[in-house]
Amino acid sequence: MFQKRFKNWKKPVIKDGQLTKWNWMVQGVSGLKLGKKTDIGAFTYINAQAGVEIGDRVEIGGGCHIYSVSTIDGKKGKIVLGEGCMIGAHSVVMPGVKVGKNTVVGACSLVNKDLPAGVIAFGCPAKVIKKK
Repeated sequence: MFQKRFKNWKKPVIKDGQLTKWNWMVQGVSGLKLGKKTDIGAFTYINAQAGVEIGDRVEIGGGCHIYSVSTIDGKKGKIVLGEGCMIGAHSVVMPGVKVGKNTVVGACSLVNKDLPAGVIAFGCPAKVIKKK
């Protein structure tokens, strides 16, 4: 179904600090690398000032927060969301984190450390529960 849904996918128009047509926002657009056939849910916020790379066919649920810069503790670091990974609704991804290819992150998770490819992880903080 995923392939059919995105048969005519086009890269979205993204203006810094403004909602897109689908009601998600990016600050630091120049630091965002967006793969093909991505799906980003409404009310997701992406801070790409220190770099965010979103691979092809990544799905990000609504209400997620992706921070390459943390104003609380001053941490900065590029975030990489590997090809085909899924980030559940209302999850938070912290600076410098890499989520592996085809990994699934459960809803309402806090991802503060790297997650390997091909696993299911969730929680606060997110922990690997099993291999897919």
